[in-house]
Amino acid sequence: MKSTNSTSIANWAQNSGNGQPPERTNWWMRINNWWAAFSLRTKLLAITTLVVSLMMTGITFFTLNGIQRDAGMNDTRYARDLGLLLSGNVTELVANGQNREVANVAEKFWRSSRNLRYIFFTNPEGVIELGIPVSATPNTLNSELLLTRRLELPLELSKRPQFPLVRQHLTPQGQVTDVFVPMLWKGNYLGVLALGVTPNKKALANAALTKEVTVAVFISIWVLVLLGAVFNALTITRPVKELVRGVREIATGNFKSRIQIPMSGELGELLNGFNAMASQLEDYDNANIEELRAAQVKQQSLIATMADGAILMDEEGKIVLVNPTARRLFRWEGRNLEGQELLNELPEILANELHAPITSLLTNSIESSDIRCSIGEPPRTLRIVLQSVRDSTGETLKGLAVTVQDLTREVELNAAQSRFISNVSHELRTPLFNIKSYVETLHDLGDQLTEDEKKEFLGVANAETDRLARLVNDVLDLSKLESGRSIQFESIDLRPAMEQTLRNYKLNAKDKEVELEIDMDKSLPMILGNWDLLLQVFDNLVGNGLKFSRAGGKLKLSAYTWPDICTAKPIKSTHSAPHCALVSPLPRLRVEIADTGLGISLADQQRIFERFYRVENAVHTEAGTGLGLSIVRGIIEKHGGTIRMASEPDLGTTFWFDLPLEQSDADELMLLSERKTRQAELGEGLSEI
Repeated sequence: MKSTNSTSIANWAQNSGNGQPPERTNWWMRINNWWAAFSLRTKLLAITTLVVSLMMTGITFFTLNGIQRDAGMNDTRYARDLGLLLSGNVTELVANGQNREVANVAEKFWRSSRNLRYIFFTNPEGVIELGIPVSATPNTLNSELLLTRRLELPLELSKRPQFPLVRQHLTPQGQVTDVFVPMLWKGNYLGVLALGVTPNKKALANAALTKEVTVAVFISIWVLVLLGAVFNALTITRPVKELVRGVREIATGNFKSRIQIPMSGELGELLNGFNAMASQLEDYDNANIEELRAAQVKQQSLIATMADGAILMDEEGKIVLVNPTARRLFRWEGRNLEGQELLNELPEILANELHAPITSLLTNSIESSDIRCSIGEPPRTLRIVLQSVRDSTGETLKGLAVTVQDLTREVELNAAQSRFISNVSHELRTPLFNIKSYVETLHDLGDQLTEDEKKEFLGVANAETDRLARLVNDVLDLSKLESGRSIQFESIDLRPAMEQTLRNYKLNAKDKEVELEIDMDKSLPMILGNWDLLLQVFDNLVGNGLKFSRAGGKLKLSAYTWPDICTAKPIKSTHSAPHCALVSPLPRLRVEIADTGLGISLADQQRIFERFYRVENAVHTEAGTGLGLSIVRGIIEKHGGTIRMASEPDLGTTFWFDLPLEQSDADELMLLSERKTRQAELGEGLSEI
């Protein structure tokens, strides 16, 4: 009946437009209506069952074919190994012409294996020399066993005589595997050993059993699939659909979604667990949404207040976020950069350097990159670190994080430090070399020198030793000033320090015919400072002034309050209203050291406070360490001030600085001095570079 119906359907499908009888058309319509009456789930279940059945049928078919193929391969391997084994035993005997021994070995193989169908030995021309089975025994080998028939060898054997050839053919008694093994002895071709092997009956029985078991397993799986499909349709499909719907609702942010299906067992626990999870998510969402927003604000604030520049890009290399530091470094203030290509917004030189690493990061060639470059005028040294940002799995690229560090100050300070070390080494080498040269001369040629020459050499060595001591002391003083150690400040009357300095240089000034003068009001207020350090300042500045002054010149020390203190008068002369001193800013004591010496050129004034810089000219050349004015500047900055100068060649030079009064706050003074020191270090680094 089923075959008839299938044929009728096929005929109707082929002849539906060719005027077929109406009853066939109506029959097809009834089938179509019957199929349309089923629900989509039933249709999918039927199609799924059919597909699974076809898949299992295909799997079973390939499995059985594999079993049969494996059985055939096993027979082939067995036959080939048997032929190689027999060939290995008889090849030497055939080569030595021991035909009787060959027959004995072949007969033993024949009797030891039930699967051997025949054994043939041929000479190189293909004539059979020995064959089994035969009716004769080895004793009659020369008459009955020597056959005159020729064996037709396969053509493949002549092409590859060094390899055995295996093939199969069917006989009325079953399949036979033929093995042809060339016999080679010391490179000589002796003939061919041919064996016929029948399949192993036990192996065939095992293959048949495996085939039956496979078919049974296929049927069992097919039945289980049908039962599972029915069970799924009756008990699992609807709860699972509702659970999927609820999960989708939760994923969209609707935490009010619930599943109201009365179920027991594990599915019931699953649905109840989903409802409980949804309730907890709803409570968590209501309670922590403000915390999440606050955390987001904190994160944005942290990025905004970072000392380093931060830029975040998406997976296409477009800007998503830029913090204020990065805007300041690249001068992007007030610009809307979101959605712009980063490389298009950078300076051309920097964009060219970053193009290759950004491209490599976006194409997943590398994970990070570290670049240093200089941009701008004056040049700034930037360190730019690029890091890929990936999802939790580490596979999908979400964007790039760019960190920009301004290393300008560090680079400048490192260069200044290297310059300082180089200068110290150079300054130390010169006096040491001179001392060694004169002392070595005295040691080697002392008996050949006059007393005057010895005194001269010792005088030079002594002077160079003093120079070396001054240099070491100046370096130590400068190191103390830059070490950041705190300095003790106290109330000081500055006049005694200035008078003591002039007394120290009185004889030197008299020798050079230079007039020393002090201009300072006796009622000047006390200052807040360090006596020893200020005495060192006056000693350096007065010593330099005398050093570069001509005969008949003048050196003057002055001190006065700055700015002037103005006292407010009463509003009306008839009223005695209280009044106070108007001071803005807080007054300080200004100190000036002026001379009428050679003066300093404008070019030298730009570098006069650098370490180891000395002013040399054609008129006067004075030896020195070149650290004196650097030490003076450091001391004045420790007192919260700045030393300045004005000079004209052939007219003279004036240095001045301000010192805090006694009522100044010591802590504020320390902070101010530290700020001055940092600015000076940065300025010196720039000048030395």
